[in-house]
Amino acid sequence: MSSKQHANGDEKRTRAEDRIAALDTSPSKLLAELEELRGELETAQQESAESKAGWQRTAADYANYRRRTEQDREANLGLANEALLFKLLVIVDDFDRAIANKPAELASSPWVDGIVAIDRKLRQLLDSEGLTPIDAAGQPFDPHQHEAIVQVETNKVPEGTVTEELQRGYRLRDRVLRPSLVAVAKAPTEEH
Repeated sequence: MSSKQHANGDEKRTRAEDRIAALDTSPSKLLAELEELRGELETAQQESAESKAGWQRTAADYANYRRRTEQDREANLGLANEALLFKLLVIVDDFDRAIANKPAELASSPWVDGIVAIDRKLRQLLDSEGLTPIDAAGQPFDPHQHEAIVQVETNKVPEGTVTEELQRGYRLRDRVLRPSLVAVAKAPTEEH
């Protein structure tokens, strides 16, 4: 094309020029497009907020699920440990009786020292698992920790006081695993 054709208007426009000519740049058209874009932006922001809220709920649900699963796993392990610890208490009771009733002639025997050392290690193991003995003798009777199997008439201690521990009780962390079997004081009956 020559410059004369451009001057005469016979020329053909390029596609870019056609697009530019077709653009409506009037203020009302631009404001309408701006409002439409603002609406689209608001819709996108709402969808984004809803997606974020859904993601946060899902993340919170998953965290709760993991916590519950961990608690259930620990509870199941705790039940297994509890059953084993309960069975071990019979052995602990046997050690208590054996040490309390050792013959005087064996008191300085290395064999007895070995038995005492085994007892000490067993108690350290139980302690590391959260098992602790319940204090009973001289304490007020507590039905949550003690099981009274006999009443003893006495005026030496207040009524309702544990006078003797017949079998040691144990607590596993904050729960009673086995109550203490005890004798409890009661006031003497008056004879006429």
